[in-house]
Amino acid sequence: MATNFVEILKTAAQKIKEAPAVLIGAGAGMSAAAGIDYTDEARFRQLFPVMHRRGFHNNYELMGFQGLSEAIMWGYHAMHVQHVAYDNQTAEVYQDLLALVRSKDYFVLTSNVDTMFAKNGFDPERIFTPQGNYKLMQCLRPCSQETYDTRPFLDKLLANLDPVTHEITDLTAIPRCPKCGGAMFMNVRGGHWFIEKPYQTQRQQFQQWVQAHLGSPLVLMDMGTGFNTPSVVRWPMEQITHHNPEAFLLRFNLDHPAVPAQIASRSLEIGMPIDAALREVVRNH
Repeated sequence: MATNFVEILKTAAQKIKEAPAVLIGAGAGMSAAAGIDYTDEARFRQLFPVMHRRGFHNNYELMGFQGLSEAIMWGYHAMHVQHVAYDNQTAEVYQDLLALVRSKDYFVLTSNVDTMFAKNGFDPERIFTPQGNYKLMQCLRPCSQETYDTRPFLDKLLANLDPVTHEITDLTAIPRCPKCGGAMFMNVRGGHWFIEKPYQTQRQQFQQWVQAHLGSPLVLMDMGTGFNTPSVVRWPMEQITHHNPEAFLLRFNLDHPAVPAQIASRSLEIGMPIDAALREVVRNH
């Protein structure tokens, strides 16, 4: 490890150790460090060989894609959600992060919908997921503000998944709204149809927490946030740092570690793999 990174990570460890409160802001890079990487073609080819043969290279290319039949798309969605939301459980990178903040007053803001924070022991009352949750389903119309547990729908899909073609063999297994019979999808922010209701309490708790820490010592840990949806996590982390003179931002990001000049004196740019960086911070903590 380069000498400058050694010193940077020692400083980061000290900042976290001294902080009475920590705000974690996590983007796709955090889960990528845990093996859930929507840009990894090799992993995509291993998990979804049929889709790879159809010409797709990674999960990102299928986000919002509607050019294939319901049987094909729901076969993919079923396998993807099972893998991301249910098969992936504890991960070292999340456990290292929890070890750093477990005893502190912390809150998590994440654009990830994979529920990895909750699965790794973070307090659900301290997590805000404004982009949704793969473990909930909703009507696409929507005909109501109701959401539904994904598990029963997923079990039905997987029971009717052709092991060779990865298509749904019984079209009645494709999720339909229990109220109106219309199309359904996971409760994730993909359009005007997204139901916000499950996250209203989370939003209020997050806003109250941020307000309570304005003007008081606070460390912000920005974990793998990029520029796909920067207004969800990345920019708010910068804004909170800017408006709180007692705040210090630690940006863990291999590809996009830069911080705005206005807060550079109260920030650290940690441009290395998140898992390796956190491992070293824990060692120095």
